[in-house]
Amino acid sequence: MVVHLSEKYNTEVIPQMMKKFGYKSKMAVSRVEKVVVNTGFGRQIAGKSTEEQKKIQEAVLADLALITGQRPILTKAKKSIASFKIREGLPIGAKVVLRGKRMMDFLERLIHIVLPRTRDFQGIEPNSFDKKGNLTIAILEHIAFPEILPEKAKDIFGLEITVVTNAKSKEEGMELLKLLGFPIKS
Repeated sequence: MVVHLSEKYNTEVIPQMMKKFGYKSKMAVSRVEKVVVNTGFGRQIAGKSTEEQKKIQEAVLADLALITGQRPILTKAKKSIASFKIREGLPIGAKVVLRGKRMMDFLERLIHIVLPRTRDFQGIEPNSFDKKGNLTIAILEHIAFPEILPEKAKDIFGLEITVVTNAKSKEEGMELLKLLGFPIKS
């Protein structure tokens, strides 16, 4: 029987977190609020013609939409940097903010499929957490996701995934994600 992440959170994680941190109410237990998936393609489009830039941009957006199940938004350069051939307002990346069911489905795939498929993966380092208990990890090749066919991917790009929790400390955030099934090194 397959236990989904949201069911696991309600049946296993909440009681264990209440016991460990001494919460009186289950509403006080930390939870995952959102997942932000972003990528930058500024390096790939620098110095290319407008037409080539559009093709790369569309390919990245299509792959990111396949991975997350949601349409990404473009992020634009805030200021011009001549040495990087970047002008203010030029699209240099894309991001997706996932919440609710899509977020839980994405985290399930990340934990059970993508992280084990990542090359030389030994576990998530504890220093990947900030002091508020949010986790930020990088995936160097987007082809680790099962939705992307490596044969058809022209450009391989990396992703930054930030799992935002409402934990009050790093220890709380680490414990929450460890109980959800994230492979965190001890």
